[in-house]
Amino acid sequence: MKKIILLLSITIFGWAGWWIGAHIGIMTAYLISFVGSLLGVYIGVRVNQNYLN
Repeated sequence: MKKIILLLSITIFGWAGWWIGAHIGIMTAYLISFVGSLLGVYIGVRVNQNYLN
């Protein structure tokens, strides 16, 4: 279950970052997507620790 939560959170936050950054430029989209993916990892781990253990 941990891997599924991580995959979903990384995908959702990375996509959201790309969508936000794409309005400015391709490099901005890439960088914000990267930050969004890192945020997705953090949130996914926190969800696993707090709600699934």
